[in-house]
Amino acid sequence: MASANPWDPASAPNGAGLLLSHFVASGIVTQKNLEIELLKLAKDTADIVHPFFLAQKCHTLQSMNDHLEAVLKEKRSLRQRLLKPMCQENLPIEAVYHRYLVHLLDLAVTFIEKLETHLETIRNIPHLNANLKKMSKAFAKMDVLMTETEELAENILKWRKQQNEVSSCIPKILAEENYLHKHNIIMPPLPFTSKVHV
Repeated sequence: MASANPWDPASAPNGAGLLLSHFVASGIVTQKNLEIELLKLAKDTADIVHPFFLAQKCHTLQSMNDHLEAVLKEKRSLRQRLLKPMCQENLPIEAVYHRYLVHLLDLAVTFIEKLETHLETIRNIPHLNANLKKMSKAFAKMDVLMTETEELAENILKWRKQQNEVSSCIPKILAEENYLHKHNIIMPPLPFTSKVHV
């Protein structure tokens, strides 16, 4: 039984037809807009519904089906070939592909060399959160140590400056003491106090 075309105004009224006629009557949709949209729709779906493209797809599917049927017919011999070890057998490779095979073997060797580290990385993935927490704690400790080191460096620079001031005053004090000693002026010794605070 053929169903009625909902877009054909001559067919029996249905929900889509009534809605479309209402839009056309109110001026929201014009006949020209409908034709443009239908052309766009036809252009967009041409590769899907056009018989030429459908025939190509059908032919491709048919050839794939024939190939799979042939594989199923040879299932027993294929299984025996797969079970038979291929060690110490030469695999025929065309000369054109030899350079690619050399590159492929280099990649395979590199992959095998790094396989253990890759596996270790994969094994460590569940422990990733714990490792990140440890790293954040280590960074926090490092920040604390860095601030303490900066404070210590500032204190060392202050101490060095004070030592330079004291060492620059010593020759003057010695000169005064020599002068007083030469002239026999006796003064009580001054107590030596440091300005450094630890």
